[in-house]
Amino acid sequence: MLGPMSIIYDATITPSKLDMIGAWLQDQQWFVPVDTLALERIASFRFDDPAGLVGIETLLIRSGATLYQVPVTYRGSPLDGAESYLLSTTEHSVLGTRWVYDATGDPLYAASMAGAVLAGEPQADQVQHRGEERIALPATISLASTGSAGAQVPAVGTIESRTEGNLTIITASGFTVAVVRKLGIDVEPPAGAALTGTWAAGRESALLATATPSVPS
Repeated sequence: MLGPMSIIYDATITPSKLDMIGAWLQDQQWFVPVDTLALERIASFRFDDPAGLVGIETLLIRSGATLYQVPVTYRGSPLDGAESYLLSTTEHSVLGTRWVYDATGDPLYAASMAGAVLAGEPQADQVQHRGEERIALPATISLASTGSAGAQVPAVGTIESRTEGNLTIITASGFTVAVVRKLGIDVEPPAGAALTGTWAAGRESALLATATPSVPS
């Protein structure tokens, strides 16, 4: 049985992901300023949009000595009410204009991350489309959850997002997710199930997020 799958097109993106992220990072309170901004993409993973319309990607980006977690969503039209989370628009040579958002303001990302943390739902397999050719791309990071496999994840509803130090806290009607921004440093996220990532052939790992279901009032 096939698992979740994310389609990656062999395409040109203008401006590039790193250019967009670099400009946005410098305005974030958790970013450590550097004399010369040179970003390195270390690893990434994607979640699947069941409707196949929205790209949901998390990138691990190194700047200087600091490694950041930058989740983004790619949409074919603006997300209502999310203007403050917009990184930029970009031109995709296959899909056309895409609106790129800080995913912590996107309900679809919140639902995907809650599923990964609380229920151990897997990252999507990535398949690159090159004309008629389909190429399976190897994963660059493995995810592990302390949640209960197969657990029912509460519905999202509306979300609110706020940053507290090194954490971005996403509050939904059914759960709270805490996303770690700077990886590999001491952090005290809220208690709950945890999601960790391991990359570089198992030599590096870090806490990515925690989540707790809401307690009915």
